[in-house]
Amino acid sequence: MTQFARWISPDAHALALGSPLPDVESTNEQGERLNLSQRTDGWVLVYFYPRAGTPGCTAQACSLRDAYGDLLGHGVSVFGVSLDSTAALQQFRITQALPFHLLSDPRGELADAFGVPHAMGLAKRQAFLFKDGLLVWRDLHASTERQADDVLAAIARHG
Repeated sequence: MTQFARWISPDAHALALGSPLPDVESTNEQGERLNLSQRTDGWVLVYFYPRAGTPGCTAQACSLRDAYGDLLGHGVSVFGVSLDSTAALQQFRITQALPFHLLSDPRGELADAFGVPHAMGLAKRQAFLFKDGLLVWRDLHASTERQADDVLAAIARHG
């Protein structure tokens, strides 16, 4: 399947419900290495977005920022992922006052582990919610302005 076909029809390769957090190391906007698979307690939201600083990606991140108190109330750890450099992510986090970490995935290794289509330096907008290390909800056509509402609704269903 071509990258373009995967972009249009992401369901074929997306991480299956019930799957554990992928065991892939990545770097956050501060240059710190981390492996999400080590987070096996509580809720973890991993959302992918095409490019830091673009209108849709900013709306998505700000949706989560604005509802961060509610997400924290449920014990949710939030991680945004793009193929951007750590420097671009650091600037995006500062500019938008994001209270959560952003992960740099320039080679698409994290995107591949989640089955997220990516091409030409852009990842498809998708979101994955894990409870106690297992995938309970995924949104393969993730929203921009309603991302936090969708996640909170998923938590209510799977809580």
